[in-house]
Amino acid sequence: MAKKARKRKYSKGAAKKVERAMKKRKSGTLKSGRSGRKVKSRKQAIAIGLSEARKSGAKVPKKRSSKKRSKKKS
Repeated sequence: MAKKARKRKYSKGAAKKVERAMKKRKSGTLKSGRSGRKVKSRKQAIAIGLSEARKSGAKVPKKRSSKKRSKKKS
């Protein structure tokens, strides 16, 4: 049986944005949004790259929303 073709979750443009953000982080020039502090975290660099890709209109899945936890009543 032949493998089923899979669609890309992220476009090539989105991958380029993330790659650029990772290179900037490595060289020490990637800054975070409001505060303008240097980004050291790999995960944060990826998040910045993806948000830039979203703004430019590249194909990127929607942001995950945090799940609301119900409080226990005691």
